[in-house]
Amino acid sequence: MTVLNKRASGILLHVTSLPSLFGTGDMGPEAYAFIDFLKKAGQSFWQILPLNPVSSQKKFSPYASYSAFGSNTLLISPIKLYADGFLNKKDFEDSGQSKALKKFETGSSDRQKNKYVYADYKKASALKDFLFERAFENFIKKPSGARSGFEDFVDKNSSWLNNHSRFKAFYDYFRQKTGAGSWIKWTQQISINLQKETECLANKLKIEISKERFLQYIFHSQWNQLKKYANDNLLKIIGDLPIYIDHNSADVWAFPEIFKLDKKGMPAFLAGVPPDYFSSTGQLWKNPVYNWDALKNSGFSWWIKRMEHNFAMLDIVRIDHFRGFIAYWEVPSSCRTAVNGKWVKAYPYEFFGTLKEKFGDIPVIAENLGVITEDVENAMKYFDFPGIKVLQFAFGSDYPHSDSLPGNIGPENVLYTGTHDNNTSRGWFEDEASDDEKRNISDFISGPVSPDLISDVFIEIAMSSEAKLSIIPMQDFMGLDSRARMNHPGTTSQNWKWQTDGEMFSDSLAAKILKITVEYGRAQLR
Repeated sequence: MTVLNKRASGILLHVTSLPSLFGTGDMGPEAYAFIDFLKKAGQSFWQILPLNPVSSQKKFSPYASYSAFGSNTLLISPIKLYADGFLNKKDFEDSGQSKALKKFETGSSDRQKNKYVYADYKKASALKDFLFERAFENFIKKPSGARSGFEDFVDKNSSWLNNHSRFKAFYDYFRQKTGAGSWIKWTQQISINLQKETECLANKLKIEISKERFLQYIFHSQWNQLKKYANDNLLKIIGDLPIYIDHNSADVWAFPEIFKLDKKGMPAFLAGVPPDYFSSTGQLWKNPVYNWDALKNSGFSWWIKRMEHNFAMLDIVRIDHFRGFIAYWEVPSSCRTAVNGKWVKAYPYEFFGTLKEKFGDIPVIAENLGVITEDVENAMKYFDFPGIKVLQFAFGSDYPHSDSLPGNIGPENVLYTGTHDNNTSRGWFEDEASDDEKRNISDFISGPVSPDLISDVFIEIAMSSEAKLSIIPMQDFMGLDSRARMNHPGTTSQNWKWQTDGEMFSDSLAAKILKITVEYGRAQLR
């Protein structure tokens, strides 16, 4: 198993959760400081959430993006823009951020001493939009020789960058002009001669399109620098790839033939999961399902490019809802629940076989939570993909036979105390765990357990397990409660907002993490 070739551990923390004076965490100095922290703590992996663009319409969820290939420009660091010559002091003065620049120049910290800090996406969007506009204006004034890196990036990424940048520019234009946020409405408003009018509009919006290309270039420049720093310090980055794409996205707009759409371009079928123990009506998502027959006929071209794009940016890719590559739950778009859906088989062996032919070893972790059938397990074994287990699921009614319980899981798994969709360990224990689950935990460790102890208890259980890789959310290392939860599925408020504070970077916490990592043979010693 090439992904999990030795015992190791890592920390789950999305980039937006890093401290920042710019509204939300980014790829600036604090990201580098976090890598230094991981190194001191003996960790081997930094796991993050998807890097795709977010929007206010989707509550800034990284799992509801309008582009499968584009990146989240809110993660661009203004400080790095200044250091790289794209911004100057006057730009910071005009944006009201002189203090932030001064802190960078004097080496003082951006960190707040408050364990429950939350991202302000509206502030970040407004502030960074202003600074990005200035950076772009400064960039286009540079001599042509200084733009060679940008031109190379545009040329090498044209297969996705052109569609992405046009979609973003068209979306903003029509939403501001007519309120038509959906590409279906744009195409109705443009003309019957769609291709000609699209080219005319692209010419009209050429500055906006060029600016988006520039921002994508800046993102990739900053990300590549950050990833190189991590890799140079023997750290690998695990990223996340949502299987489905939003209907109102650059990809459905540009490649409607690979999705199951009706004659008007609307989804004919929606993705979801069937009814189960937790929901009598299942889950109905608003994403269109793929037309796997069309994808197969194209040699899986779009998916191959998407995976190649992610492999270039990340060391390991966690595939969300992996079972959707084996068989997916397809629900007619007229339905209001997922009850009347059906399982439809995809082409897993053909698709992953094609990936393997192109890339050799495939650095993938399969998210296989929920009801997993034998065909999913067989595909994972065939391609040697590790799956994941979550400790919060180990102490329920199936204890002590739970397949999430250490002792019942093999080394071919990644064991989490909880994922981004779970409560923190302390929050779960205080707000969600039943009395039986609490008794089962005490039985398992042969000792008492309490809110003050549960985070450390779960961390030790995960670290001591046979699983080759153990991933711990940063919130658990800090012992935080439900106020630090990253996402609560089925809700839209307060998600994706939690940020770390200065305590995260303390030498004492790094030493504490290093101690338990060494004790259970997972330390990356440099």
